[in-house]
Amino acid sequence: MRVLALVPGGIGDQILFFPTLDDLKQHYSQVEVDVLVEPRAKSAYRVCQSVNQALTFDFKDRNSLADWSNLLGNIRERQYDAVLSLGQGWPLGLLLWLTGIPTRIGYGGSGGQLFLTHPVPLKTEQYAAHMYHDLLQGLGITTPCPELKISVPKKDIQWAEGEQKRLGLLDGASNYILIHGGSSQRAGVKDSQTIYPAEHWKQIIQTLQQRQSDLAIIALQGPEDGWVAELVQTYPALKVAAPEDAGKLAAMIAGANLMLCTDSAAMHLAVAVQTYAIALFGPTAPEKLLPKDPRFVGIKAPSGQISDIPPTQILEQILSG
Repeated sequence: MRVLALVPGGIGDQILFFPTLDDLKQHYSQVEVDVLVEPRAKSAYRVCQSVNQALTFDFKDRNSLADWSNLLGNIRERQYDAVLSLGQGWPLGLLLWLTGIPTRIGYGGSGGQLFLTHPVPLKTEQYAAHMYHDLLQGLGITTPCPELKISVPKKDIQWAEGEQKRLGLLDGASNYILIHGGSSQRAGVKDSQTIYPAEHWKQIIQTLQQRQSDLAIIALQGPEDGWVAELVQTYPALKVAAPEDAGKLAAMIAGANLMLCTDSAAMHLAVAVQTYAIALFGPTAPEKLLPKDPRFVGIKAPSGQISDIPPTQILEQILSG
């Protein structure tokens, strides 16, 4: 059986979809699964072994009729038996119908339901990984959603070990805290809903250094994370790591004592490698993006602005744990 999964969104959305892919492979050992994702999210499949090929298409771009025709032709050539779609709406539903794929599974209650052969109820109040897993009901799979897991390539683990040595960590032992403060690259502009201010991080770092001077604090830096440079100006001894992809990021997170982060792909990777994490949320409810597990704590800003979370509240959670 050949299955195509349409998974729009960023890297975090792909990671949350991994349990669905893993369970599909568990039930159908001979199934071949491809995913169709946005170019920005393809790298997530570096840490997923349940996918044969990750195809890309920028759904948010101003695609011409020729672009859509080429996509349709590529899908039809692969002769899939079933398709799972996280996307909704009648344009996407029409695309699925035009592919000729006999079994078309997606969420009911939207304009695209008319084009589906197996609509599934959309239950948005639950953990997103469980919501995605509900799509397997269209294939008759009703088992509970498995835990989120990933497979980190050996060379990425070796990279993380090298980074730990470069940063002066003792024999690569788990004696460090990671900080991932959110990236402005997501929206192209500063966003008070997703980026935690550098001034707040400074207060947290200062208090932790006073309480436990031997504990290393490492800031994870992305391509456009200016807040990290601001922290280094205040704390020249602050250690900085810049993983280039999801595999290296996951390997670095796996070795940490604690992950302090915002709602991001890094948060989902912490869940996957089971590193204790404290995640900061703006308008989103933590229970929709974190599993019910005491190892993963979500702190939500009542105002919906992540910058309004006081550093003292985060420090209280860290020190009480």
